Amino acid sequence: MWHKPSAIAAVLAATICSTTGTVIAAPKSKPNQIRYEYVAPKDPAHQPILDQMKQGRALEHLQELLSPLRLSYPLTLKVAGCDGAVNAWYDDEVVTVCYEMLAEILKSAPAHDLPGGLSRADTVLGPVLAVFLHETAHAVFNMLQIPVLGREEDAADQFAAYVMLRLSKDEARRMILGSAYHHAIQMPGPQVTVPIRSLAGEHSTPAQRTFNILCIAYGADKTLFADLVEKDFLPKDRAEVCAREYDDLDFAMTKLISPHIDKRLAGKFHEVWARTVSTRRAHLARQ
Repeated sequence: MWHKPSAIAAVLAATICSTTGTVIAAPKSKPNQIRYEYVAPKDPAHQPILDQMKQGRALEHLQELLSPLRLSYPLTLKVAGCDGAVNAWYDDEVVTVCYEMLAEILKSAPAHDLPGGLSRADTVLGPVLAVFLHETAHAVFNMLQIPVLGREEDAADQFAAYVMLRLSKDEARRMILGSAYHHAIQMPGPQVTVPIRSLAGEHSTPAQRTFNILCIAYGADKTLFADLVEKDFLPKDRAEVCAREYDDLDFAMTKLISPHIDKRLAGKFHEVWARTVSTRRAHLARQ
């Protein structure tokens, strides 16, 4: 979910501040603008989630992972209680992910590892990473004034998938499949009948989000994700256009987002993830 933030800062930066014609220059964009905040949960049942995140330094690792983004203002990643709402959003330079959403992701994880090399831990790590990247995408679009064609919620999903595909092949596969799993389990079944108004939401349906993520992944690497089509997780007729869909996404990300990435820090992306994910995966495997 996304709430449009106030544009006051941007307006002030471009406004003549005196009759002498002096103009306030917009702050220079720079890397290492990610901040984080662990807010104590309102519901005592969520305290173990906070404890586990702090122990695993989850937000600190996300801060490091996103440090290559060049932003004019700091962006804060925050976890907080949301009075029962399973939600996440971006507003006023803050990404908020609710403990309720994190609890729902943990609850929906399978009891055991799944076939195809997808571990239980990956069905948690993938969706959590995707949620933070999705909301960070909204922040990037707004803070950097990135034009978006189509629905912004779909664009945010594409942003998240694209970033996950920048990981090593093994980790990219794990995170993509983990993220897709979380949407897939919300599908009601192979044949559905739903109220027409349920299709009016700003987000695509869980089934559409699943197929969109898998299509981007298959379009990026047909060898790594070949089994998606072979096992009919991704319909063959959709798979035929996935390379084009990925190429369009790659062009947009390269043209619009890449100029705002610190290339030196981005070169450490794989190393940061490899160094930080093993502990989190092992911890989740013990639960």
